[in-house]
Amino acid sequence: MALPGSSRRQPANRGLVSHCTHHHIAVFLLTFFSYSLLHASRKTFSNVKVSISSQWTPSCLNSTALELRPYELWNSSHLFPSAEEATLFLGTLDTIFLFSYAVGLFVSGIVGDRLNLRWVLSFGMCSSALVVFFFGTLTEWLHFYNKWFYCCLWIVNGLLQSTGWPCVVAVMGNWFGKAGRGFVFGLWSACASVGNILGAFLASCVLKYGYEYAFLVTASVQFAGGVIVFFGLLTSPKEVGLPELGADEEGSVEEDANRPLMGDDDVDDDDRNYSIQAADTDSQPKAIGFFQACCLPGVILYSLAYACLKLVNYSFFFWLPFYLSNNFGWKEAEADQLSIWYDVGGIVGGTIQGLISDVLQKRAPVLAISLLFAVGSLFGYSRSPNNKPINAVIMTITGFFIGGPSNMISSAISADLGRQDLVRGSSEALATVTGIVDGTGSIGAAVGQYLVSLIQENLGWMWVFYFFILMTSSTILFISPLIVREIRLLLHERRLRMLAE
Repeated sequence: MALPGSSRRQPANRGLVSHCTHHHIAVFLLTFFSYSLLHASRKTFSNVKVSISSQWTPSCLNSTALELRPYELWNSSHLFPSAEEATLFLGTLDTIFLFSYAVGLFVSGIVGDRLNLRWVLSFGMCSSALVVFFFGTLTEWLHFYNKWFYCCLWIVNGLLQSTGWPCVVAVMGNWFGKAGRGFVFGLWSACASVGNILGAFLASCVLKYGYEYAFLVTASVQFAGGVIVFFGLLTSPKEVGLPELGADEEGSVEEDANRPLMGDDDVDDDDRNYSIQAADTDSQPKAIGFFQACCLPGVILYSLAYACLKLVNYSFFFWLPFYLSNNFGWKEAEADQLSIWYDVGGIVGGTIQGLISDVLQKRAPVLAISLLFAVGSLFGYSRSPNNKPINAVIMTITGFFIGGPSNMISSAISADLGRQDLVRGSSEALATVTGIVDGTGSIGAAVGQYLVSLIQENLGWMWVFYFFILMTSSTILFISPLIVREIRLLLHERRLRMLAE
């Protein structure tokens, strides 16, 4: 008697290796580094907040600064009377960016399913690089400081950056099937964390020359990356004459590899087949509508859960260097370098947890266990002492249990949701579903950034961490129906396995 799960896990892994070509590797690397560069430019803003805040406030607030005359000339750049107001405005900019980013994700997913993914991604990267250059470099060179101008630029930047994630996930979904998707996407989703590390490294290297050069370097690298993507990215196997996913999946190995990771417990095992192509491959798949995508099983629950989790993850992304500098009094460059350890934890966490979910053939239970540990790690990090090695260790653990689940929901689970049988494997649905999940997450993150600045200003950093714990617990609550269902399936498979023995 064939055992569900055990009979297909090894063949699925062998299928993944046997179908990997140099084109797969090129697509993996190009999509990986394209999104890494987008994230690097975002990270630059969070890494130079202290420098920007100092530039936007009068020098008279700095007791160690020389008194320069005339006062009006040397303090013409200040936008705010105090550093507290400048910090609140920086939090507002984060919120503005994430709201426009969220709106853009809903639109970009639909656009990406209808236009060439390579064109959309390349346009977004190059245009965003120009906006970042105008925001951080050109305004400083021209000594032009205006709050409304900054807000408008950051709205446009959010819309342009939103083209990235739906496009790269859709391209990866076109090239990599269900076999080993948790591990492949878990490893690949480290692109955001690698981008954070790259952005922090570049910013810390040139920050001594002025924050405008940090924006200049990251914008230049991102623009170059957009040009490379335009000329080098292959969006689907058919562009080089390879069969599309599902075209050669008539054997039992690939049928098993495409079984759902989010199955329904009242569906028979023989009927549970998430093949990536429809049975009638002659008909061209059509892009599904926005509301159709929202109604797919699991999309709403995972979107709401991701809204809470991305709030916490992006709060670390936007505020961690500022927190280390503000709370412990460490130098800004040192805080930038130390914050890298959070992303290191996220990289390892996403890869290991994705691999475990492949072995179990279930995602939700792995997420639940990781998020439970995340609550404890958040409580521990809130009481981290003023000691850099200890802080780095706890930070890495926190990144493992928060960044890992965040990477899994935004990549592997989004690909699973966009490839389920109710859309008959249409690749035209993948970017739309990814945009919905990540867009909802970005709305939560946008609200969170403003709340973080308000809570910190009125109650202190300790209450910020209590807020993070509440949001992490809410994530578990939203996916609890999926957790119960998948645990029942695991127990059912275990009973069948015991009967077979």
